[in-house]
Amino acid sequence: MKVMKFGGTSVGSVSSILSLKNIVEKEVKHQPVIAVVSALGGITDQLIATAKTALKGDERWHDGFDAMRERHQKMIDAIITNNLDREMLFNKVDQLFEQLRSIYYGVYLIHDLSEKTLDAIVSYGERLSSNIVSTLIRGSKRIDAMEFIKTERKNGKHMLDSELTNRLIRDTFREPHRLCIVPGFIATDKDSGEITNLGRGGSDYTAALIAAELNAEVLEIWTDVDGFMTADPKVIKGAYTINELSYIEAMELCNFGAKVIYPPTIYPVCIKNIPISVKNTFNPKETGTVIKSKIGNDGKPIKGISSISDTAIIHVAGLSMVGVIGVNRRIFTALTNGGISAFMVAQASSENSTSIGVREADADKAEKVLDEEFAREIENGSMFPMQVQKNLSTVAIVGENMRHMPGITGKLFGTLGRSGISVIAFAQGASETNISFVIEREYLKKSLNVLHDSFFLSEYKVLNLFICGVGTVGGKLIEQIRSQYDELKEHSRLKLNVVGIASSKNAIFDREGLDLTNYLDKLKASEPSNPEKLRDSIVQMNIFNSVFVDCTASKDIAHLYQSLLEHNVSVVAANKIAASSEYENYARLKETALKRGVKFLFETNVGAGLPIIGTINDLRNSGDRILKIEAVLSGTLNFIFNAISKEVPFSETVRRAKEQGYSEPDPRIDLSGTDVIRKLVILTREAGYKVEQADVEKHLFVPDDYFKGSQDDFWRLLPKLDAGFEAEREELEKAGKRWRFVATMENGKTRVGLEAVGQSHPFYHLEGSNNILLLTTERYKEYPMQIKGYGAGAGVTAAGVFANIMSIANI
Repeated sequence: MKVMKFGGTSVGSVSSILSLKNIVEKEVKHQPVIAVVSALGGITDQLIATAKTALKGDERWHDGFDAMRERHQKMIDAIITNNLDREMLFNKVDQLFEQLRSIYYGVYLIHDLSEKTLDAIVSYGERLSSNIVSTLIRGSKRIDAMEFIKTERKNGKHMLDSELTNRLIRDTFREPHRLCIVPGFIATDKDSGEITNLGRGGSDYTAALIAAELNAEVLEIWTDVDGFMTADPKVIKGAYTINELSYIEAMELCNFGAKVIYPPTIYPVCIKNIPISVKNTFNPKETGTVIKSKIGNDGKPIKGISSISDTAIIHVAGLSMVGVIGVNRRIFTALTNGGISAFMVAQASSENSTSIGVREADADKAEKVLDEEFAREIENGSMFPMQVQKNLSTVAIVGENMRHMPGITGKLFGTLGRSGISVIAFAQGASETNISFVIEREYLKKSLNVLHDSFFLSEYKVLNLFICGVGTVGGKLIEQIRSQYDELKEHSRLKLNVVGIASSKNAIFDREGLDLTNYLDKLKASEPSNPEKLRDSIVQMNIFNSVFVDCTASKDIAHLYQSLLEHNVSVVAANKIAASSEYENYARLKETALKRGVKFLFETNVGAGLPIIGTINDLRNSGDRILKIEAVLSGTLNFIFNAISKEVPFSETVRRAKEQGYSEPDPRIDLSGTDVIRKLVILTREAGYKVEQADVEKHLFVPDDYFKGSQDDFWRLLPKLDAGFEAEREELEKAGKRWRFVATMENGKTRVGLEAVGQSHPFYHLEGSNNILLLTTERYKEYPMQIKGYGAGAGVTAAGVFANIMSIANI
């Protein structure tokens, strides 16, 4: 025998109720079935809302009543094709609605809505739906749950009388029938016979009681989802169905917000070792989730993440609590007497404070009853008045495998910390199947996403990228990400989600990821933006695993780094301004990233895609000391001094460097040595020395006057230098030498300048726009380490930025 429970969505529409019919009729061919049904989806809420309207003396209660009646009548018209059956069902339904109308009218007249009256009102939802279903499925027998589900009054609440209910279930179903239809949720008081219920979600409980007492083969819960999910799919797009859960895991997930089944449902079938199968009425072919005592080990430490969004914490604190027996008893007795459920408790080891998690709706009442309980202690100062924190959420990670895997708690807090999420209270069950913690509500979505990703519940690791700058480097980077997206998903299980793109004037955002095929059109059509708006938008999105990628040369954008790092957003910068700014600012950015557990990476600041900064960091981290750096760091200047010849004068080489994209938009930045000075300062700092740009000794080759005025003035004056350069070039050529603009650091002292190098020097044969760097360290003294390669160009720089992004993803 099988017990099948169908929720409100399963009887809420014509298509779903016909699907229910097909499911039941198919199953009843194989074995007897008891089908427990809920009210039509949304009807219970509508019954309550209409009652409250009547209570106010508002005649619009008629509108709510008529809407419910019409909905049921339309349902009957649509699904009952036999005229006689339809007429008989209409009569039953009309009788029930007339009874309901009378109750509402009484509430309207006397302005009173007692618990007894409301219980009677909400019972009509299941009474109506069960009559409809039993008529729809011919050959079925409707059995009224009010005849055998009995409650008694305890602590001001209706509680199930288990012994009486179980006996009545056995008696009611002693006479076998192939298919029985039972209304869920509703019950009657064992003494007065008044209508009561098992609470919201009580239809699940009704089904579980029947299944347990009749030793059913399985209890099937038919709902509108494929089963238990690893997390709320409305929050986490990558959430997926859990195939198997233990009873304990399912109970923990339900207690912490997973609304798949009503928590009390599990206990009756658990003690009889009857499996629960959760299936989707709208997708009946899916296997769903099976809940049973023994399940396979899939190797994952946690099964699912659940949450309660409306949480408040009551802090009970005072020195009189230390070592005093009975304080906690008084706390929980007071809460129990007040009808308040505490779903989480955290206590300091010193015993001077206890933090209690309750629903936010119960917070004020909990504060009141506890203040009253400890009024004497509060008055004499041995305890403090209750402190209440609201606007919180509780998150629970659940899985029986956690008890066998050390370090789960450490990983949990490390993951949250790196995302900038503070834990307000924390508790771990003795069974080690649940770790729950309280956070500020604004961080709930971020917490769920980062934990789902971190604990390998997500199919993919996700990085959420904000890309600023869509010029040569930014445009190339976006194209590289777009072309590599599918490859990274398939082979590295990594999703690079570009959630924001900004130009100098506009910005677009999408939490789910932007379409990179037409982003420029969207960007042009978007609202105007500026650096402050950009920063605020990123912070307000509060998105997990986020990385800000700066492909600009903007000082204003560089000023955003500190705020972004403080909000746990990693920064990858092609922009050299921040790392070469005042040493205090550079050090603060590095320290903030370290404290926040995020990354501040700027490998492409020097050498484009060459692994220069990373190599220096590796050497230092391994205990080596950088003694000297010699480098040609400007691809632009190297191109110029490689291209200069008798036929191609100096001014023409500069023009070609700009036309071919090697120089900055304003070539004077390259010719002034500013770009090389910035790079040398960055390298010197990464090598462990404190240096400012002003400390760099400069030996430049273009007079200062050429850097004044406009670019047009510069281009007009530049040819005047050609003759002098050509004369010096001829002398160098005769001596077998070439020009190189060299940056040098030796024991913290820095200089840049144009130098002539001979054929034996490593810099002599440096071609095109390539860069070269010689590192002399305590380990590499006699033979310096050499790094050489292509050091300019948008594509190479974009690839270097991409590599930094990959290092954050640990790919």
